Amino acid sequence: MALRLYNTLTERKEELVPIAPGEVRMYVCGITAYDLCHLGHARSLLVFEVLRRYLAFRGYRVRMVRNFTDVDDKIIRKAQETGRTWKAVADHYIQEFQADMARFELPPADMEPRATDHVPAMVALTESLLARGLAYAVDGDVYFRVRGFPGYGRLSRRNLDDLRAGARVEVDERKEDPLDFSLWKRAKPGEPAWESPWGPGRPGWHIECSAMAMELLGESFDLHGGGEDLIFPHHENEIAQSEGATGKPFARHWVHNGFVRIEQEKMSKSVGNVFTIRDLLGKFSPDALKLFLLGSHYRGPIDYAPEKVEEAGRALDRIRLLAESVEALEEHPRGGALPAAVGAARGEFVAAMDDDLNTARALSAIFTLVRHLNGALDRLPERRRATAAAAAAFREGIAAIREMGQVLGLRLSGGATRPAEEAALSAVAALLREYCPEQVAAAPDLSAGVEALLARREGARRARDFTVADAIRRRLAAAGIEVADRPQGSTWRLRTK
Repeated sequence: MALRLYNTLTERKEELVPIAPGEVRMYVCGITAYDLCHLGHARSLLVFEVLRRYLAFRGYRVRMVRNFTDVDDKIIRKAQETGRTWKAVADHYIQEFQADMARFELPPADMEPRATDHVPAMVALTESLLARGLAYAVDGDVYFRVRGFPGYGRLSRRNLDDLRAGARVEVDERKEDPLDFSLWKRAKPGEPAWESPWGPGRPGWHIECSAMAMELLGESFDLHGGGEDLIFPHHENEIAQSEGATGKPFARHWVHNGFVRIEQEKMSKSVGNVFTIRDLLGKFSPDALKLFLLGSHYRGPIDYAPEKVEEAGRALDRIRLLAESVEALEEHPRGGALPAAVGAARGEFVAAMDDDLNTARALSAIFTLVRHLNGALDRLPERRRATAAAAAAFREGIAAIREMGQVLGLRLSGGATRPAEEAALSAVAALLREYCPEQVAAAPDLSAGVEALLARREGARRARDFTVADAIRRRLAAAGIEVADRPQGSTWRLRTK
């Protein structure tokens, strides 16, 4: 059986057949760095991390690119509101994102480019579109000529005339057509700018992902992902400008995850019903939150409620209690037999994941195996004793649960639990590389790493560089390390819950 994913472009499930045999190249739209990430971000990030893990489980080499938009209207507005530079705002929220991902126990993508590091590629792509007659320049701005690209609207199933009538586009009298979108924006006073053939300015939002994806993955690649809110106009515009420039298919497969809702209403900052990842991880474990998010199919909406995450936490506790019971088994001539459930669970898990990454069904396979194991334990003449063959079968069952859990990014048994020190160490290592590069080799463990960072923080405080001092303390806290400032110096402790 092969992995079949729903392709938004064709509106059907299709087998994922990589361009290069054995290797999957995927691009996932990342965050715009102007605020903390919320539960909607968490869902999208988790979905595509699980896809990456499952592809690796199936034997593929995976190259995943996830970008940072680090220059944008929202970032500029936040800078103006807070009196900081646009770069300071973007740097700050990228750091906060990385701290949140460390606590959520999600690894970085294989490549995480920043838009501002790829402006020359965006300029070159815009020049190519101008040369092909698909773009036009006016007063230092450059626009894409939507009606010049015949396939426009096929991803979102939108008709150009309906779009024109609906006017879901920004109004600019200099445009040839209201549907045309910005590729390059003329510099305004006080805004960041780069040199270009059309004068100083900055790239439009849509051109960023096209340029970075093609520069890092090639003009055609296997899969493009993101939240369903990006289908139009962002991904529609990516297809138009990319394929308009190259004449080649951009991404073969388009995968989109559904919204997170609060009381049947989409989570939105404008509505004010947003829950940040940071707030949620102050209440729930990373695994409980992940288990809740994976309990619904990624393409549909999911309704958040605290009691649902709490129930996920209790389900995890039951699995870990089972693992502890199996690890405590004593081999004995007398004992019961374990039903042949392990192979069936693995087979059902793979079948579920192959069927459009159906994590809800995959979790059902895991919990069915858990029930079989618990039932077999209950049937043992003495609960702590089993024959050697039965004990081995129980342990194989726990190993299968761990393996399937790892594919989903979950720690589903006590033996797979990573100590809190290891989780914190990953975040501390990233902080050392950023703030104390000279200490990286000299601080091999958590204690030495935290002490080096506290020394760097103290130096920053003495120099009145409170931006650095506060950032170190905040990111240590996000990693579960609480810092207390006392007259005799700073102390720290690692939270274990």
